[in-house]
This record gives sequence, C-alpha cells and structure tokens, in this order.
Amino acid sequence: QLTGQSTLQYTMQQTPRAVRGMVDRIGLASRKHQHIIDKARKVVEAFGFEPIQTPILEYSSVFERTLGKDSDVVGKELYKFLDSSEQWMTMRPEATASVARALITNNLEQNLPQKLYYFGPMFRHERPQKGRLRQFEQFGVEAVGIGHPAIDVECIKMGWQFLNSLNTTGELQLQLNTLGDSKSRLAYRSALRDYFEKHRNYLSEDSQRRLDTNPLRIMDSKDKADIEVSQLAPTYAEFLSPESHRHFDFVRHGLEALDIPFTLNSRLVRGLDYYQHTVWEVACASDRLGRSQATVLAGGRYDGLTGALGGIRSLPGIGWATGIERLALLLDNSEIPQRQPPIPVLAVPE
Repeated sequence: QLTGQSTLQYTMQQTPRAVRGMVDRIGLASRKHQHIIDKARKVVEAFGFEPIQTPILEYSSVFERTLGKDSDVVGKELYKFLDSSEQWMTMRPEATASVARALITNNLEQNLPQKLYYFGPMFRHERPQKGRLRQFEQFGVEAVGIGHPAIDVECIKMGWQFLNSLNTTGELQLQLNTLGDSKSRLAYRSALRDYFEKHRNYLSEDSQRRLDTNPLRIMDSKDKADIEVSQLAPTYAEFLSPESHRHFDFVRHGLEALDIPFTLNSRLVRGLDYYQHTVWEVACASDRLGRSQATVLAGGRYDGLTGALGGIRSLPGIGWATGIERLALLLDNSEIPQRQPPIPVLAVPE
C-alpha cells in the first residue's frame, strides 16, 4: 500500500521529463527561434556567406587542441564520454573548431577564401539560468583565408547589421579590443605572470593553478577576488607589436567610417585560447537578460587555428556567434510574423 507521499514520488519517477538545462520549444517559441535564424541568414548571405553543417559529435581532441585545456569550457563544461570503441567523444560546445576541422577533412584549405555560416545546437555543462542553457542554439559565421583587417570590419558590420534588424528591446553596446599577434601575446602573458605572481595569495584556487599554465585565463575569471586583482594588471596595449597596432588601427578607423559606435575595452580577452588580434562583444542593456548574461554576440580573429588542428596550412580566420535563446528573450512576441491559418475553400458544382 503506497502512502500519498510515496505515490507522488513514484509518479515523478515514472513521468518522463526534459533533462535539466534543456528545453522543448513548441508553437510560438519555435517560430521565434526560426524568425531570428531567418533574419541572420538573410543578412549574412547578402555578404556572400554559404551554409555549412558539421556533426554534433566530434573527437574530443578537436576542442582540447584548440580551445585550451585551461579554459572553463574544456576544464569544466564539456559533455565528454568514452564510446564503445574507446574513443573520447565530445558534444560540440561551439562550432568554430568544428568548422576548421571540416575545412581540413574536406580538403578546402586549397580553395580560399571560405565564407561560411552555421546554426544548430551546442552543449555545455553549465549552471542553467535565464539566457544560459546546457543545450543552446547558436548562429555563427566563419571567414577563413583572409588576413587583411578589412574582413574584421566586414564581420563586425555584418553582426551589427543583423542585431539591429531584429528590433530587440534594450540598447546595443559594442566593445572592442585587440590581443595582438602571437609575439604580442607571449610578451603579455609573461607580464601577466609576473604581476599575478606578486598577488598569488589573493587569487582563487582556479586562478592560482592557471598562473602556472596560462595566466591570460585569469583575466577572464568571474571570481570576485580575481576581478579585483585584475583591475591593476597590465593591458595588452602596452605589449602590441607595430604590425598589431596597424591592424587594430585599420579596424577602428573602418568602424568609425561606417558610423558603427564602439567602446574600447582593454580587459576584453574572450574565453578561448585560439583568439588573437581583433576581439569584440555586443551586449544588450535590458532587464530581460540581467548584467551577467548581457552578451548577445561575440567574435574574434583566430589566425593559425587550422594549423593547430594539423592542417597543411596555418590559415587566417575570423568569425562570430550569437545565442538564439538570449535574442529570443529580447524579442516581443508582436515582432514574430503570425502564422496565417488555412482558409478552407469548398467547390460547389453548378
């Protein structure tokens, strides 16, 4: 004989439910997502970008070799498992590394440039909250094989144009920085290591570990103590090579010529190891997202990513991605085209 409480527990055990951090989208919610994707496709196709689809499952090495083993994504957030053939597999947490792998696999390194866009589900084992799910949809673009900073300007313009086409609630704010070339990055890492070593005892446990492996990751920490220590850390601008300065000057002047407003943020480093030169984020000041989830689009340059994956050429590349769930929160339902119900027509013989 089951008691009332045990009956409830038994019923809950038998009733199927969605996995935590993963949601069903039905009716209007599904149409809202499709509306955002359709808007994005219309904009990027006008710039000559073509679609690409990559598998959800990749060998784990694709992400571990590119995102950085000390990044939060690889260290804490991967959905990773050993399959029956004893190969480590990962459900993709982002698509840039997958696209780079696809270019190598399909011998597209000789057919450049490649201007590609994608959309689909990504997976990260994070704490679910508003605008942040464990299965989430992204739309993104990748331009591979173009080293000139004009493509940086084009990509930023394209993302800005797309976001402004949505008529979202809240003001959009573009933040811009440069991480410089590989030489600039090495010089900056050395300076950061020296600075944080003097303040080691004030850093979080994670950041103390990263200090010995990749001190740049400390600048991306969300820990309050780390953020406070980072306020007086050296900035990238102090270590940029002349070539890096010229590249970034071109980008800034290009955006100014297009009347695209931006602010410089010397603390913006992005959370993945493959970035260099131009990086940017677009945030939306809206109560619907909250301050911690305000970023709606982010991107950067990743020269050399194909080389890190074992490609025959180390190619320049740049891209951005946007989270569909966050954009959906910023869209009023009235912005979504209404589905017209079919009108039955009855043919009556004379």
